[in-house]
Amino acid sequence: MTDNRHQQEQYSLSMMYGTYADILFVLFPFLVIAMQRLWDGNLYHTLMQPDLSIAAAILAGLAIGKFVLGLVTNQDLGRYKERIVFFIALTLFVVLGPAIILLLSMTSNAEIPGFVAFVQPILLIISISLYTTAVSIANILTRATRARHSDGDGDKPFPGAASESGRPVPPPLDLPRRTGHESY
Repeated sequence: MTDNRHQQEQYSLSMMYGTYADILFVLFPFLVIAMQRLWDGNLYHTLMQPDLSIAAAILAGLAIGKFVLGLVTNQDLGRYKERIVFFIALTLFVVLGPAIILLLSMTSNAEIPGFVAFVQPILLIISISLYTTAVSIANILTRATRARHSDGDGDKPFPGAASESGRPVPPPLDLPRRTGHESY
């Protein structure tokens, strides 16, 4: 029991590091741009450019992808499907939509209102939070699927499905078959 708990903690810690590595990888080009503007003495200028909206839109798109991954991974979600769809809609409504609107408005207008300097960092923080939530939900659902299909020894989630390194291999997606009677 303690060994299993230790493995779960290690898995959660690895997933957390992986999640924040993804975020840092997305934000790296924007950090370089901000450092160049700092060097030129125009750091405030960064808040008035669409850079942070672009980063927020990218992370929101990644979050939607993770939420969808959570939906297709586990087919026995039941009541949780609506919650995941709610998070997808929340991501679209709260982050992706406003980020794209700001991006388009900032690139088309010469006059940028001052509130943009406050809204863009808030959008970025919300998108980071939604992305970490999406990764957590997708991993919980993936872990639940593996536990449901476990054959009892706890190491292989599916009979005969282990990679060369001994790690479990997730099952392939179970997509509906085409019968040939559908009309398009």
